[in-house]
Amino acid sequence: MKVVVAHNRYASGQPSGENVIVDAEIAQLGAAGVTVLPFLRSSDEIGTFSAAQKALLPLSPIRNADSQQALTAVINSEKPDLVHLHNPYPLISPAIIKTAHRHGVPVVHTVHNYRQVCAPGLYFRDGHICTECRGKAFPLPAVTHACYRGSKAQSAVMAATLAVHRGTWKQVDHFIALTDRIAAHLADFGIPAERITVKPNGIPDAGAATGPGAGFLYAARLTPEKGLELVLDAWSKHPDGSLGTLRIAGDGPLRPRAERAAAERADVTYLGPVDNAAVRAEIARAACVIAASTWHDVLPTIVLEALCGGRPVLVTDRGGLPYLAGDAGWVVEPDPDALAAGLREAHEGAAALAPVARARFESQFAPDVLTERLIDVYRAVLAGRG
Repeated sequence: MKVVVAHNRYASGQPSGENVIVDAEIAQLGAAGVTVLPFLRSSDEIGTFSAAQKALLPLSPIRNADSQQALTAVINSEKPDLVHLHNPYPLISPAIIKTAHRHGVPVVHTVHNYRQVCAPGLYFRDGHICTECRGKAFPLPAVTHACYRGSKAQSAVMAATLAVHRGTWKQVDHFIALTDRIAAHLADFGIPAERITVKPNGIPDAGAATGPGAGFLYAARLTPEKGLELVLDAWSKHPDGSLGTLRIAGDGPLRPRAERAAAERADVTYLGPVDNAAVRAEIARAACVIAASTWHDVLPTIVLEALCGGRPVLVTDRGGLPYLAGDAGWVVEPDPDALAAGLREAHEGAAALAPVARARFESQFAPDVLTERLIDVYRAVLAGRG
């Protein structure tokens, strides 16, 4: 089987979790015997564009002729069985779906966000969940509120892209939804259930941590939608030291809030930005990992890392978090009182759920399990085409 994996990589300095996931999936497919043809663009390329290319850049999400020509060349020379699309923006464009179909090649698309409907792909605006554009042929609220990168001009381009490609997305042969929440989003968009498979991203298996660990870890971008303020408000409802230590890892606009909390309480430690190896070490050190998103977070990798390490999770009931946690943690509303109660339960019960967390990772999220499920999707699509 020969598969083109298409992905527009995020620029350096932007959140890179999706890049890591796609790279891991390519490696896992190759190890399973699939011939992978990476079709990768990077937003870092934009800095090397000529003035003429930069002038045309706003139109890239709509079509990007260069990418369509490059894909055509790959299809003609390599004769792939299938195209697997991840992120198409801004340099690949959903037009890749039509380009593949013109050459008789089916398309599978992994949906990483809500951008079939929402310009920034988050269903989140001004500190709250927003679905104003859902169901609209043209997502005008996205322009009104400058939802895409804080720019009305760029939001207008993205809104136009969503309108132009509303029908294009519905031509995808099969969708891979990372969680049940994404599957529901696709169903609301009009995709039949038989064309949707729920299959989360995977991460390499780094093995279970030894020992029970102690205290809590919160590792995320320090942005409002990731819930740092919520965590600190809930933590403040407990006496200093009563829950062990809260260790905070990450960077972002709320970094001063994390630093202030660490200065005010002896049981809060701010670690600053840390690399993947350090995050895994902190997971092993903790008894429980917190993911407290206040938006419909799709698939925060920290939850998979926690389960891999045999650490239960305390999560909010937003997006894909309940699906990921399953029976290996606690699910609460994104409310300080509810999270405070969850902290107490997790403090008392984390050790008992440690083996459950590892078992959930091995059965649901281990690389070989997910790779086989992905190959099964490929086979079903090709069989249907046949």
